[in-house]
Amino acid sequence: MNFLSRRAVLQVGLASLAAALPVAATAETPKPDWSLKLVEAARSQIGVTLLYDPAYVGIAYPGGDVPAERGVCSDVVIRAYRTAFGLDLQKLVHEDKRANFAAYPKTWGMRRADTNIDHRRVLNLAAYFRRRGAALSVSEDLVDYRPGDLVTQILPGKLPHIAVVSLAMSDEVQGRPLMIHNIGEGVREEDTLSAFERTGHFRFAPR
Repeated sequence: MNFLSRRAVLQVGLASLAAALPVAATAETPKPDWSLKLVEAARSQIGVTLLYDPAYVGIAYPGGDVPAERGVCSDVVIRAYRTAFGLDLQKLVHEDKRANFAAYPKTWGMRRADTNIDHRRVLNLAAYFRRRGAALSVSEDLVDYRPGDLVTQILPGKLPHIAVVSLAMSDEVQGRPLMIHNIGEGVREEDTLSAFERTGHFRFAPR
């Protein structure tokens, strides 16, 4: 089955799949199609974001972003939620970290919240999602990873990474979803769910 036909089959079955999703991440029940919207918003960045650029830069607040042609893995997630639902993780993470600074990692020796970078750090995003009740178990069963889920991983060199679970599936392993991410060469859809150690699994539905 080629990519297009496989995707068509997946989209046809998405309504029933989404309806079966457990309530997760927020106090309100998510719309049935939220996961499809998130995946499509992440996929829309392919061919737009062409560079991996981890440089610290000052950006506007709220709604700030670096130029669309560049970014890091977390920017894929941030842009997807803004595009699909108008949710601004820059603002959400900043407000929560400012009010609950001790709940966030101290990895970078910071003494206060920083609107320019906090939301763009994988460890901060993971902390925020956990605090919102969006954390799921890091399962070895591939069926547990559903479209629109977020997965954090550790890359060689102990670098934290985050990616969006896609609708498309691997050609190598039956039932293994592809991941939408920026791992170094811009946003791509690749078979990396099992390529690196998984450290977190989140299902953060829109309110």
